[in-house]
Amino acid sequence: MHLYIHIPFCLRICPYCAFYKHMLGRSDLEGFVRAVAEEARLRLPQGYAPQTIYFGGGTPSLLSPKHLDLLAEGLKRTVDFSQVKEWSFESNPATFTTAKAEQWARLGITRVSLGAQSFEPELLRLLGRTHSPQQIEQSVSMLRAAGIPQVNIDLMFSLPGQSLAQWRHTLECAIAQSPDHLSTYNLTYEEDTDFFDTFGAQGNDEETDVAMFTLADELLTKAGYRHYEISNFARDGKVSHHNLACWRGEDYYGLGPGAYGTVQSIRYRNTEDTAAYTAALKQGRLPEFTEEVITPAERRTELLGLRLRTDEGLPSELLRRQDEDFIRMLQEEGLATLNAEGRLLLTLRGRLLADEIAVQLIS
Repeated sequence: MHLYIHIPFCLRICPYCAFYKHMLGRSDLEGFVRAVAEEARLRLPQGYAPQTIYFGGGTPSLLSPKHLDLLAEGLKRTVDFSQVKEWSFESNPATFTTAKAEQWARLGITRVSLGAQSFEPELLRLLGRTHSPQQIEQSVSMLRAAGIPQVNIDLMFSLPGQSLAQWRHTLECAIAQSPDHLSTYNLTYEEDTDFFDTFGAQGNDEETDVAMFTLADELLTKAGYRHYEISNFARDGKVSHHNLACWRGEDYYGLGPGAYGTVQSIRYRNTEDTAAYTAALKQGRLPEFTEEVITPAERRTELLGLRLRTDEGLPSELLRRQDEDFIRMLQEEGLATLNAEGRLLLTLRGRLLADEIAVQLIS
């Protein structure tokens, strides 16, 4: 089992982000962290011992040392941390100090994911980021000095006006920081974002997407990173175990406003209202949430879409006899291979068509 905790607070709202989040404002942070701990008490089974913990956002690094300590203490009254092999924590450059990084290491956080996005000043401004390229480098140095075992750098490509040369420069700057892990996300224009309103009509340029995806694979694999998922690269086996568990379809609980969880084919989602979330838990009851049952057919559909993205591929039990001709065609076209265990693995060219291939295997 795994545990995800959503921290919805941001310094400012990035124009491309569709996750539930809001600015700090006058948020009752102490009330919020106590609420998350209370949700853990009410929602999680007694003695719950997750293998991974992931603090996402929003910007978890905005939590003060006092509030993070309070949250960790509250969680440990319900959660058994003894089996945790990875504790990930999302952060933005320039939102933490050396003292904060040292606290994270003391708490047992093993992996910090930096939302760098670009090393180009003009593109950072376009994205609404508050940090500079130099502050990305300084943040990596602080994390290393504090003793954080693993550092990930998040990057984005196919940004409005971004050239292939700029993307190469960003990749080279990121590699120079020697992170343990890199995530490279193809920007898509999500509804209810400023970017969708401004650029959504033009859509993505497929030729640019392909060129930038291919360049990332070329440079990062040459630098010694394993391209283990369409958007993710790891060095020396330092994959994101939490995300890999999600791609494998393993169960996880989600805590916090807007958080999802999937447990034994039941999926729930908490209310996207931090004030209402906090108020409910202050009264000793779970916040409002929606719930649905995932049918076997829906589960197969999800697993196809998720596992096909990884270099582990699709296990034979997810493939059907009626898919044999299509799989043969994928092999003949150089889009996929079948290994000795019967797993369907996409080639680099195949990964560019992962969504379309998944649709064919589902239908």
